[in-house]
Amino acid sequence: QVQLVESGGGLVQPGGSLRLSCAASGIIFSISPMAWYRQAPGKERELVATITSGGYTNYADSVKGRFTISRDNAKKTVYLQMNSLKPEDTDFYSCKATSYGNVYWGQGTHVTVSS
Repeated sequence: QVQLVESGGGLVQPGGSLRLSCAASGIIFSISPMAWYRQAPGKERELVATITSGGYTNYADSVKGRFTISRDNAKKTVYLQMNSLKPEDTDFYSCKATSYGNVYWGQGTHVTVSS
């Protein structure tokens, strides 16, 4: 059974930082491309960042220079380091794994950026 479990969300002030984690099980993590998405109520899901099995990364323009996606294959975990957070980063963040053509989602974690 595939499981993706996110953690690390919460309330942070503008300009602050958070690190999200997504722990995977049930997949061969080291060869699985991973991604972080976010979605606000009533809005479409937005791709935030992706990382390939080889460690190549890609980011949405809105987060470039502020967010960093990384992975630890030994821990089967993907991270999203979020710096210089803005109120518009407030969203529900989910991680996605792609394994042998199948797509899996975690339950998500909420990030609120507010003073």
